[in-house]
Amino acid sequence: MPNNPLAEVFGFPTDNFTEQAKRHRRYKLCPYYNKVPNCTKDKASNPLGVCSIYHKGRAVITCPVRFRQDWLIAEHAASYFFGEETNWTSLTEVRLKDANGRSAGNIDMVLVAYDDRGKILDFGSVEVQAVYISGNVREPFERYISAPEEWENIDWSKLGTYYPHPDYLSSSRKRLIPQLLYKGTILREWNKKQMIVVQKSFFDTLPKLPQVERSESEIAWSLYTLERQENNLKLILDNVIYTKYWEAINQIVTPKSGQVESFIEVLQQKLDAQLDNPPDNQTILDIPLQ
Repeated sequence: MPNNPLAEVFGFPTDNFTEQAKRHRRYKLCPYYNKVPNCTKDKASNPLGVCSIYHKGRAVITCPVRFRQDWLIAEHAASYFFGEETNWTSLTEVRLKDANGRSAGNIDMVLVAYDDRGKILDFGSVEVQAVYISGNVREPFERYISAPEEWENIDWSKLGTYYPHPDYLSSSRKRLIPQLLYKGTILREWNKKQMIVVQKSFFDTLPKLPQVERSESEIAWSLYTLERQENNLKLILDNVIYTKYWEAINQIVTPKSGQVESFIEVLQQKLDAQLDNPPDNQTILDIPLQ
């Protein structure tokens, strides 16, 4: 599917023209357990039904609901939080408040373990992180959905600089880190385990995190991929990385400093342009201090 940026629309690959896929496109349905039967991404009246886009030949998930396929994330989280042979269920979009009663945000999913009488014994949190998109995904979506079976005739290259691609940097700095800091700090103080659900391609853009044994961990990073199986894409657990809370946070938020000389060159260029002077190869590092 050369140059086509859309991997899945309303739950199905864009080259899937089975009756089931057509029905989901016709009625704007979400097959991945959205809070209502229809897709509500962007706006309910005209939803942006793109579940994933192509990047370097691989499907990248752009909608967090897409991770709910077969509820694998709940099953894997329950195993991490409670072990086996435990009664558990999941609660979605649970409001979390700090000590002053102010909202720290909603937890995507809370898994609770309970006894035979329905009393809660333990719980753990699950945060799901899809990726932000740079470029324009609404335009190719509208073009595709108007005539899905003509996708082969569409010249996707005309999107030019607006061609959509995953913005991993913004996804980590503007979404993942704030979520971990605001909600994660409270959960850690309560000594509750956390699972972060991300796609492997997103996790690979983060700094290498110091790993610990599962029994010593505070966070489990569940890394998923999308693999083609016949007419559909299947969510597959690729790996689980176990970390401590603060060690992971500090590793992600602490940048590695570059060479100060390179920054001084930038400053010199800006100063030369401002003063309208010809460049001078000498910098402050070349001036003797004695």
